[in-house]
Amino acid sequence: MLCMARFALCCWCFVHFGSLALGAENERNNWAVLVDTSRYFYNYRHVANVLTFYHTIKRLGIPDSQIILMMAEDIPCNSRSAQPGMVFRESVQDENLYGEDVEVDYRGDEVSTENFLRLLTGRHLPSTPRNKRLLTDEMSNVLIFITGHSGDEFIKFQDWEELTSNDVADAFQQMHKQRRYRNIFWISDTCQAATLQNQFYTPGILAYGSSGKGQNSYSHHVDSHIGAAVIDRWTYYAMDFFKRITTSSDLTVEHFTSHFKPAMLHSQPELRTDLFQWSPSQTMMTEFFASTGRMRFQSALLVMQASNSSSSSSSSSSSS
Repeated sequence: MLCMARFALCCWCFVHFGSLALGAENERNNWAVLVDTSRYFYNYRHVANVLTFYHTIKRLGIPDSQIILMMAEDIPCNSRSAQPGMVFRESVQDENLYGEDVEVDYRGDEVSTENFLRLLTGRHLPSTPRNKRLLTDEMSNVLIFITGHSGDEFIKFQDWEELTSNDVADAFQQMHKQRRYRNIFWISDTCQAATLQNQFYTPGILAYGSSGKGQNSYSHHVDSHIGAAVIDRWTYYAMDFFKRITTSSDLTVEHFTSHFKPAMLHSQPELRTDLFQWSPSQTMMTEFFASTGRMRFQSALLVMQASNSSSSSSSSSSSS
C-alpha cells in the first residue's frame, strides 16, 4: 500500500507540474524592473518611490525572482539616516518600506546606464548571477518604473551619467527582435518624464510619464526628523490608487491615468498609446502589476506504460 501511495503521489506531481509547464506556453508571465537612478541622501524620496512600487507588486503576487530592484543610493545604510535600516514615506513613520523581505539586486555603483541596458537586452557578462538577469520570454509582460532626475529626453544615473530616450528605444527594439517580451508598461516619475518615451518605436509598449516637456515632478512633503523630502507627489497619489488594486481587480489603465489631476501634481502626466495594441480602457492594471500563477489539478487517471527496457529487465529477473 505504501508503494502504491508513493506511486500515486509521483503520478500527481508529474501531471501537476507537467500541466503547469504546458499551460505556461500559452500564458503570460509578469516581470518588473524598478529603478532609482539618484545618488546621495537628499534624494531619499526616489528610494521611497521604487519601494512603493516594489511592495505593491509583491502584495499582488509577483515574486522577488521576477522583480529586478535597482537602488543607486543605499539610504538604509547611509550615515545621515536618523533611522538606520529603515525607509519611510509618511511623516507619521508607521510603515517601514525597507525590511527583511526587500531584495535589492543592483545597489550603489552597480546602478549604471551600462548595467541597465545590459539588463534589458540580456547581454550580460558570463559571471552575472541569475538575480541580476531579466529572464523574460515572448509571453512576458514587463513593468518598468524609473525615477530620478531628468531633462528633455534624458535621465541622469548616479549624477554623472545620462541615459537618453534613444538608448532605451534601441534597447526595446533589441528585446523585440529577441522575443524578450509580450508587452511593456514603461512608467517614469521624473521631471519632463514624458519626453523619455518620445523616441520609442517598437510595438507592444505602453508608456506613461508623470510630467510633460518643460514641467517638473515635485516632492510631496518633507519629514523634519529625517531632514529630506520622503516621496514624490505623483508616486504619493499613485499609492492611493494602488491600495484599491487586488489580484481580481477590474481597474484599467484608463482608471489609473484618470486618477491623477494636474492641480494636485502641479504637472500634466502624459500617456503614450500609439505603440500598444489595446486601448487603456481595455487594459487591466493586473496585466502588469499582478501575478498570473494558479494551481491546476488533474481530474482523470494517468495511464503509464512500462518501457521496453523495464520489461526486459523484469523478464531477466524472473528467469534468473
